[in-house]
Amino acid sequence: MQRINMTHPGGVDVLYIEDAAIPEPQAGELLIKTAWAGVNRPDIMQREGAYPMPAGVTPIMGLELSGEIVALGADVSGFAVGDRVCALTDGGAYAEYCTVKASQTLPLPAGYSLQKAAMLPEITFTVWANLFMHGQMRTGETLLIHGGTSGIGLTALAIAQALHIRTFATVGNAEKMCFVEAYGATAIHYKTDDFAAIVKAHGGADGILDLVGGRYFAQNLDCLKKDGRLYLIGFMGGNIAPEVDLLKIAVKRAHITGSTLRGRNSDEKAAIAASLRETLWPILADGRVAKPHLHRSYPWREVAAAHTEIDRGTHIGKILLDFSA
Repeated sequence: MQRINMTHPGGVDVLYIEDAAIPEPQAGELLIKTAWAGVNRPDIMQREGAYPMPAGVTPIMGLELSGEIVALGADVSGFAVGDRVCALTDGGAYAEYCTVKASQTLPLPAGYSLQKAAMLPEITFTVWANLFMHGQMRTGETLLIHGGTSGIGLTALAIAQALHIRTFATVGNAEKMCFVEAYGATAIHYKTDDFAAIVKAHGGADGILDLVGGRYFAQNLDCLKKDGRLYLIGFMGGNIAPEVDLLKIAVKRAHITGSTLRGRNSDEKAAIAASLRETLWPILADGRVAKPHLHRSYPWREVAAAHTEIDRGTHIGKILLDFSA
């Protein structure tokens, strides 16, 4: 097979295509012939040398894919050769074949193509675990989402809309404002408007999903309601929050949590997958949750162009690599 590797951390020029042996599925694993692979911010960070790698995982990029099962490892049940699936990988999706834990693999929701399903794993695992799996956000509450037109942002908006949760979303231009408004959100142009003031004027937020981090921390606290929840999942605005007023956290009884997806162990990822299959997959299948939005797909050999597109930061929704040809 062929796969995408990198020589050393750096720009898109460090990416190259190499020949490699098709991997053998180990116990509890599936071998999947890749049809589509997602391109995500952690891939960019890994390429740049800014994403800590968990011990023992493949250095090949790619955290999600869709495709067809071509072989089963020992002790696998519930799947068969020929099944079309999507999966959250531990890395390795930038390849024509990839081994994936069966516990992190899901059938395609009814009505989903392989292309549409390839956009689901990374965003649904992240959004579901942080906002909905344990009832963190509930019907009738208010949720503020930073990075509203990212793949994660749009998925959070779509699920929240289906659960009748009021939403606000920060975005960076007029086109993106119109896009999130179609998902029922109140759009906030973060370059020209004070998002905290706007959310406070509407009663404040019960929850905030934050991909920005340090730069927004004080404003996030300012617009949280009492007993509000701040979910930190990204740090595009830095991982240091200077001069934080700790008294405000206490007075508001704020709950602050942080998480990364790749750092979760296999049991944790399996639990998320099981919850998705039981609770979210049925409402994806019946159309209550909008399908993921594809910004653009690239032939997989044009991976450098796909990374460049994410580096620009102007995309809306997901970017995919096409291995299906």
